[in-house]
Amino acid sequence: MKKLTFLFSLLAICFLATAFVPFKKKIVKVYLIGDSTVADYTGDYDSDDYMTTRYPVAGWGQVFQPFMRPDSLNHIKHLIKADSVQVLDKARGGRSTRTFFEEGRWAEVYKALEKGDVVMMQFGHNDAAESKPERYTNVTAYKEYLRLYVNQTRQKGAIPIILTPVNRNYPWKDGQLSNVHGEYPQAAKDVAKELNVQFIDLTQLSIDHFTAKGKDYVTDNYFMNLPAGKYKAYPEGLKDNTHFQPEGAAAVAKLVFNGLKNLKYSSASGSSRK
Repeated sequence: MKKLTFLFSLLAICFLATAFVPFKKKIVKVYLIGDSTVADYTGDYDSDDYMTTRYPVAGWGQVFQPFMRPDSLNHIKHLIKADSVQVLDKARGGRSTRTFFEEGRWAEVYKALEKGDVVMMQFGHNDAAESKPERYTNVTAYKEYLRLYVNQTRQKGAIPIILTPVNRNYPWKDGQLSNVHGEYPQAAKDVAKELNVQFIDLTQLSIDHFTAKGKDYVTDNYFMNLPAGKYKAYPEGLKDNTHFQPEGAAAVAKLVFNGLKNLKYSSASGSSRK
């Protein structure tokens, strides 16, 4: 009887001990790769003093982490099965699919990738820059680099998601914004279909949203059209219809998150897209 009592006591102690072991949360990393419209300008992007040297410029990736709160994850649990998500914004201004690879930026991401992680790729602005041969990448090569990123992401058991490039604030005609990226959005769509990859048409989503908001509103509040004397980093003001102010970045980040919500179940080896 004493032995039985001792055994029950030992089991009780073991149960209590394990009950107080801290629960280890499952964390999925979401890597963002792309250009300046995705980039995070805070921290050590170019200098340590963002507020005086860069603000108010912001890429949508810079404000994407708040969309990955635990309550928000319930809306994308078909895609990301985790208790917590860490957004790692590796995008960089001026990079095309080709230069992002050639500079070793993709190698850094690839090395760190783990099973179940997510890679969201949005390129096109710089690929299309024919006047800048140091970054220009023709449509054929653009598709090849997207295939490379997709295939190598899957090699690590991670999930690739292709995004078409967010639109610029032109061209406008009769109150309607149109595609400024030529053949590149269709090329990204073609690769996504060919490789059965999760896909978000951010070009069209942004065109629709910016048009609904109206040219005057997005020009003044979304894009980097700044009056002289308002911001320390831009004492003479600025006219820039490619890069975003914080409100524009947040609006695009919301479009991306809503795009994630509309995706169907995904796996590392393949996906079913809406």
